[in-house]
Amino acid sequence: MKIKMLLGSTLAAGLLAGCCWEKCEHVGKNGEARQAKLMAEAKVSKETAQASALAKVPNGTVKESELEKEHGKLIWSFDITTPDSKDIKEVAVDAITGEVVAVDTETPEDQAKEAAEDAWSQMQAWFKKYKVLG
Repeated sequence: MKIKMLLGSTLAAGLLAGCCWEKCEHVGKNGEARQAKLMAEAKVSKETAQASALAKVPNGTVKESELEKEHGKLIWSFDITTPDSKDIKEVAVDAITGEVVAVDTETPEDQAKEAAEDAWSQMQAWFKKYKVLG
């Protein structure tokens, strides 16, 4: 049983590494173009949105941020940490109106699950792109 778990973990790590490498190689122009398009649509600057997000999380520090489309809305998304917690507050700010539209708490378990789901999605996209396994 341990051998199967080790083998499966090793295979998953290898595939993830390949997907990450693939992502790094090809995000370049396509990713930059997509971000430029989203930035052109945004009416609220990252700095203004970040100030609104930080106002919702006292003593917070932005760990990550991104501009993305979520459910058809253009959103500034901020992952904010606080010194007294391992949880992350994810704050979503509407990039058109500047309104804070969501504040969610992610536990370390939630973060691990999200990372695994992201890795799985990246692997599926890679398999689809290169027509691997079907």
